[in-house]
Amino acid sequence: MSKVKWKAGTFEYPIPAVMVSCGDMEKSNIITVAWTGIINTNPAMVYISVRDSRYSYNLIKESKEFVINLTTEKLAYATDWCGVKSGANVDKFKEMHLTKEKANMVKCPLIKESPVSIECKVKEVVPLGSHNMFIAEVLCIDADEKYFDENGAFDISKCNLIAYANGGYYALGKKIGKFGYSVQKKKNLKNRNNLDKKKTTKKFKK
Repeated sequence: MSKVKWKAGTFEYPIPAVMVSCGDMEKSNIITVAWTGIINTNPAMVYISVRDSRYSYNLIKESKEFVINLTTEKLAYATDWCGVKSGANVDKFKEMHLTKEKANMVKCPLIKESPVSIECKVKEVVPLGSHNMFIAEVLCIDADEKYFDENGAFDISKCNLIAYANGGYYALGKKIGKFGYSVQKKKNLKNRNNLDKKKTTKKFKK
């Protein structure tokens, strides 16, 4: 069966659906963003793209700070609501019963209910057309301690993160591999799979 040709558009899915907090502890807002991602490793850098008509746009532009808060299945309703309501008219933290938490390196509040909050400092604003891209350096990552395992490793599979695709929100599925598993030696891969099974069994026996 042949592929059908469509006109150019945004169809690189799935992508994160995140809640971006901005402003400060007194005057703050949350904007839901799907146009976001990683753009560099060292230094760690990310981006968000925001329309200049959005209430949060000037808050971010003036402070040059924002926080990317990852979202979960439990936060799906709040994620959508914060994306369709304007912070000029409502207090999104109050309406969605979200808790402001003081950040370590920026003035913007973290969303306590988010499993991971990424504190960012804007380095450049790039006008692109419908959106302006805020290119930012990651200053700090705040992770909820309840998602760390007994070895001190962060277990992201426990977070029940969600993604956005073509107008819908989707729960992320099961892990099917890890980076580099396609070239890993079969013996090492087998040992690793057995170790993972033992860890799973141990976890359920507790």
